[in-house]
Amino acid sequence: MQAPSTGSAGTGTHRDVPRTVDLHGLAFRLRREIAGEVRFDPGSRHLYATDASHYRAVPLGLVVPHTIEDVVATVAICADFGAPMTMRGAGTSLAGQTANEAVIVDTSKHLAEVVAIDPEARTARVQPGVVLADLQRAAAPFGLRFGPDPATANRCTVGGMIGNNSCGAHSVVWGRTSDNVRRLDVVLADGSRFEVGGEAASLGELAARHDRHGRIVRELLALRDDVADLVAERFPKIPRRVSGFNLDDLLSDAGFDLARALVGTEGTCAVVLEAEVDLVASPPHTAVTVLGFPSLADAGDAAEALLAAGPSAVEGIDAAVADAVGRLPGRSRDRAELLPPGAGWALVEFAGASPEEVVARAEALHVDGATTLVLADPAAQRRLWELRRDGLGAAAWTQDGAARHGGWEDAAVPPGRVGAYLRELGALMDAHGLDVAIYGHLGDGCLHTKIDFDFTSPAGRRTYRAFVEEAADLTV
Repeated sequence: MQAPSTGSAGTGTHRDVPRTVDLHGLAFRLRREIAGEVRFDPGSRHLYATDASHYRAVPLGLVVPHTIEDVVATVAICADFGAPMTMRGAGTSLAGQTANEAVIVDTSKHLAEVVAIDPEARTARVQPGVVLADLQRAAAPFGLRFGPDPATANRCTVGGMIGNNSCGAHSVVWGRTSDNVRRLDVVLADGSRFEVGGEAASLGELAARHDRHGRIVRELLALRDDVADLVAERFPKIPRRVSGFNLDDLLSDAGFDLARALVGTEGTCAVVLEAEVDLVASPPHTAVTVLGFPSLADAGDAAEALLAAGPSAVEGIDAAVADAVGRLPGRSRDRAELLPPGAGWALVEFAGASPEEVVARAEALHVDGATTLVLADPAAQRRLWELRRDGLGAAAWTQDGAARHGGWEDAAVPPGRVGAYLRELGALMDAHGLDVAIYGHLGDGCLHTKIDFDFTSPAGRRTYRAFVEEAADLTV
């Protein structure tokens, strides 16, 4: 749950806390009523002031709950004191989603259990702090996995994925987190606790209830009726619309689903205590066709044609990313051995029941003007995906040692417009004298960037502001 702070920006080592919050009373009551850790010391506050973005906000304090009941009590106590709170997973957010002048609640230490797996129903029940890789390991013996698979899978939490509506390389076949969440156990700021998800079958019964759950359903039905036409007309028709309010999941009785609607709201509407998620069958065999293009924009031009081949993933990297990974210790051979000639690459994975099937599909993929390399060996494929994954960190530095930052993240356009978008984005970078490394999801039209913004000078900050405003206009 997030709320804006009433504090003002300070010029010292931290920002002022909201002046209306009795900080000492809040900490005292939390320590008295919950079993978990309550840490309001300066070290803990500064430790949790940042996430993977370039933003920083010193929190009021930190709660590390031991139990679900600790989370419920923390919500109630923060509500009593008028204190904002933010649920935090692993802090892998690239746009500042978990940095806030609030009470930070970190579930990743103790509430990290895979509660149950039902292999027949293909579902799992998990606590919000479970790391995605741990869920994947628990599901693997049944030949199952959770579909969304961001590059931070070895540290991101499922609760954080629900907050951000995370995707990953395989979203072209398995969708976003919202497509894979069945039910959520939630608590609201007033202490109301109930389960949401799959309301369509009992919508009339729920709307007739006289409790908070019933009131929320009635009010959302009224909202749906009020904005349905606008949502149908104006919501972006793109596969990678992630963080935000999924009003389109409330548009019809068949689609009215509160769990799906809550995914991506970043904790602003409810706190997730437990989730039931869908699992998918792990493909037994894969092969990857790597296509080299003169530029990543040229690879983007081919995105729709690549999707038409029915792949399980269509990713992209540019030369800056490949070069940055090549500078890592022991990685100098990656570009020569895993990437055909080019300056921008599409990584197209095929999944199937037999090695022969996937290799045949991979070898059949050709695009005019592109060089091609087929990787059938699982070890070579792992190295390729490591190259794609490690680009996130490696591209944070130019060859000259200058820092590249996030700051233009998850901008998404229709896959058919990726090439045009990348060309205009490149022209915008050139106009502002910026250096960029780009990687991401060509099949979904969603790109990640590392850009050498200068945040240390007034001129650099003005450039950043001007760039993001113009880039936002370009994306729209």
